[in-house]
Amino acid sequence: MAQVDLENIYKSFQKGTGQDSKSLVLSAELTQASSLKSQSSAAVLRSINLTVQDGEFMVLVGPSGCGKSTLLRLIAGLEELTAGTIRVGDRVVNDLPPKERDIAMVFQNYALYPHMTVYDNLAFGLRRTTFANREESETSLPSWGQNLLVGATRKLPKTLRYQSDRERSVDQRVRTVAQMLQIDLLLERLPKQLSGGQKQRVALGRAMARNPQVFLMDEPLSNLDAKLRAETRAQIVKLQRQLKTTTIYVTHDQTEAMTMGDRIAVMNAGQIQQLATPLELYHYPANRFVAEFIGSPPMNFLPVQVKSPLGLSHPQFRLTLPDEWASTLHSYDGDTVLLGIRPEHLRISDAAPSHLPVQVELVEALGNETFLAVSLAGEMLQARVEPDRPMRLGEELWLAIAPEKIHLFNFETGLVIRPQ
Repeated sequence: MAQVDLENIYKSFQKGTGQDSKSLVLSAELTQASSLKSQSSAAVLRSINLTVQDGEFMVLVGPSGCGKSTLLRLIAGLEELTAGTIRVGDRVVNDLPPKERDIAMVFQNYALYPHMTVYDNLAFGLRRTTFANREESETSLPSWGQNLLVGATRKLPKTLRYQSDRERSVDQRVRTVAQMLQIDLLLERLPKQLSGGQKQRVALGRAMARNPQVFLMDEPLSNLDAKLRAETRAQIVKLQRQLKTTTIYVTHDQTEAMTMGDRIAVMNAGQIQQLATPLELYHYPANRFVAEFIGSPPMNFLPVQVKSPLGLSHPQFRLTLPDEWASTLHSYDGDTVLLGIRPEHLRISDAAPSHLPVQVELVEALGNETFLAVSLAGEMLQARVEPDRPMRLGEELWLAIAPEKIHLFNFETGLVIRPQ
């Protein structure tokens, strides 16, 4: 296994080349922001610095077009760097072809060979690497003799075919991985005879069979239904813990990111916005983008005016913060900031100056919880409330904010404001 180091990674594509159309949706301001890019190029990644520890499960998460899949393809060697350094272990792999990087990648569309059985799909990479090479013993046939016998017996029934030392090693590895993934009964099937979940496990098995230094996974669960996605998600995490292989996993699903990653790198517009553990991202977001992206439903935002020492004023309510905010709010006295509050930190309460008078616009009763879309003087908010209370459209409620759970952000930059 190996540590992966990314240092000052830049990537741009020439406009009009048709390359990476998904990433070219980035705004024109990205092009102007980097001195490495000319007016005829579109910046996709800018100043990416990231270290993935040996054996770590790192998740890259962000909206479509933010550059996360491009970053994965750069590590795999499927795209060419514009600038920067990629290290896998103690090797700089910038100029190495994909096959020499000792990296295995699982693609979003599985990329199985349709004319090959599951067995041959799993064995394909092994047969083209040095995995199964063994020193020939004094009694074994030379390699040319083994190859001759393999070719001469290929059309015979399986029990009569000759297997070289290399092929026996491949067979042992394939069957070990197939048993681990519970696809050992599917080895003779073609991909068209498999379900989506089975295809996914074959794609994982093909990567695992090579026993690489690094696994790269590009949204491997996006084609599965919700139930199968949850099951496969747990299986991938379990296998990674068992194999202890360094893994970089790309997704746009923040639920996958929160439940799978040891650490998460939140990306937007070609840059890493924050790198932290799942709970740290949830409780201490670095900026408004991270706060809004992490959490479902997303965080609510309201513009409020700071009234030193501890007051926040909104046309519909006034809020007093805990004492720990006093020194921080002093420098923002009279300024407008963004108050962020998660839907689960709003609760139905009685009328009070510090509570929010809202009207119910939408009710989503899920049984174990209820989500509300409410309006506050024309602004839409979301709340997660107890499921036992019946709700009706148009109902007027008062929602209380938990002061210790609020987040404040700079109105102009979106950066977080923390109590000192």
